[in-house]
Amino acid sequence: MGFTKEVMLFLSTTTVISFFMITLGATFVYKVGDDAGWKMGSANLDYHTWAAKKFFRVGDILVFQYDRAQDNVLRVNLPNYHKCNAANPITTYSSGNDSITIRGPGHYYYISGFPGHCQTGQKIDVRVLKISPPADLPSPSPSPSPAPTAASSSSNTSAHLIAPSPVSKNSAALFTNDGVGLGLCLTLFMFVVSADYLL
Repeated sequence: MGFTKEVMLFLSTTTVISFFMITLGATFVYKVGDDAGWKMGSANLDYHTWAAKKFFRVGDILVFQYDRAQDNVLRVNLPNYHKCNAANPITTYSSGNDSITIRGPGHYYYISGFPGHCQTGQKIDVRVLKISPPADLPSPSPSPSPAPTAASSSSNTSAHLIAPSPVSKNSAALFTNDGVGLGLCLTLFMFVVSADYLL
């Protein structure tokens, strides 16, 4: 009987630690603009506010979905972002379903290159904090925002499952702050199991 309780306690502890570590190292897929996607004049969508409510990390994936006949995505530098200047982009994406993996910390500036779109707010500043990448990703370069090569700009689209944006800080408080709430819930579960063991 005692052996079964010890095994149960060990398995519960291992499970809690595993879930907590997975939650902290998780990579998220963000669909830019959520259901509205990437388009000019999206009703009730401010891309600046949308990005400000997210916590982007190295390894996360941005997915831009749009009608390729009516839009595109340009990665630009800060001055061109502010001026909505599409003349000299760092990278151009035009597939209509572009997946971009964040490779390093810093700011990533994206605008629509179609005339008038950026000026009406179709631009986004993705701020990535300096946090260690998951072990399976290559180390980021020391520059704050590495630029993809021009040859890779047309082939940056790959098949990814698109999940809803991770829970923002203003909803479902239990699971915000990188899973701390989830970790606390799992720790509470461990205490309940431990109490059963001690009784």
